[in-house]
Amino acid sequence: MAYTDGYYWSNDGLRLHYRDYAGGDAARPPILCIPGLTRNARDFEGLAARLTGEWRVIAVDLRGRGESAYAKDPLTYAPLSYIQDLEALVADLALDRFVLAGTSMGGLLAMHLGAAAPERVAGLIVNDVGPELDEIGMARIRSTIGRTSTWPTWVHAARDFAELHKAAFPKWKLEDWLAFAKRMAKIGSAGRIVPDYDMRIAEALRGASPVAGMDLWGAWQALRGVPTLIVRGERSDILSAETLVPMLDANAQATAVTVPGIGHAPTLDEPEVAAAIDGLLRLVQERLALA
Repeated sequence: MAYTDGYYWSNDGLRLHYRDYAGGDAARPPILCIPGLTRNARDFEGLAARLTGEWRVIAVDLRGRGESAYAKDPLTYAPLSYIQDLEALVADLALDRFVLAGTSMGGLLAMHLGAAAPERVAGLIVNDVGPELDEIGMARIRSTIGRTSTWPTWVHAARDFAELHKAAFPKWKLEDWLAFAKRMAKIGSAGRIVPDYDMRIAEALRGASPVAGMDLWGAWQALRGVPTLIVRGERSDILSAETLVPMLDANAQATAVTVPGIGHAPTLDEPEVAAAIDGLLRLVQERLALA
């Protein structure tokens, strides 16, 4: 699974990173993948492995995650800064049309990035998130972000993550949690395994909503003509089944797939999700051919 590491600069001088899985059909728009609050570009390894050779996949590390620089001011760990960073990447790569794929907070950022200029968006995948967020899930996220845990081995890390998230993935085995840990964490400078994000991200959430200032329903309405796939975990505590109904009603081009037995958030590697993504991408191709 070949990729190149790309770097660009934010408006406030941070060196930001993305993975570029090139080699797809140049006539097809690239797929720009945006991870969740504490996640990174590695979350899309499975998607990229499946699509490489047919589609160009670009997976970003938001500021303070993965190989992107940590912010000087933790208050810039906020939606406006993330969207400005993504716009800087779009400009740096001269992308005039793209498919957006975002997990959790990345899905909200994809919605807002797309709503700013819907004509650029050939397709949209939102993974386990929507214009209304379940407060139960938001409270869970606030309680876990910024944990300063470190681990001596990957197995220790995997078991800790399993304890934290077993309600979302009750059937996962140790090898699944090891893969999860290696996407969530890294080997730190002291030789121990540490979370792969800036712990100060939690500071930006104190007393504030992670979606403060975002008109989520407005963004969703702005994309009503865009072919869209909504992915939901059946046990999700972020995207409720009740919210899914008006989301589909608001966009005749939207379809949904619910992954049984799991919570927040699907990995996008599940067979039913892979099939749904393939269907969306076929629709994207058909619409572009008719344009």
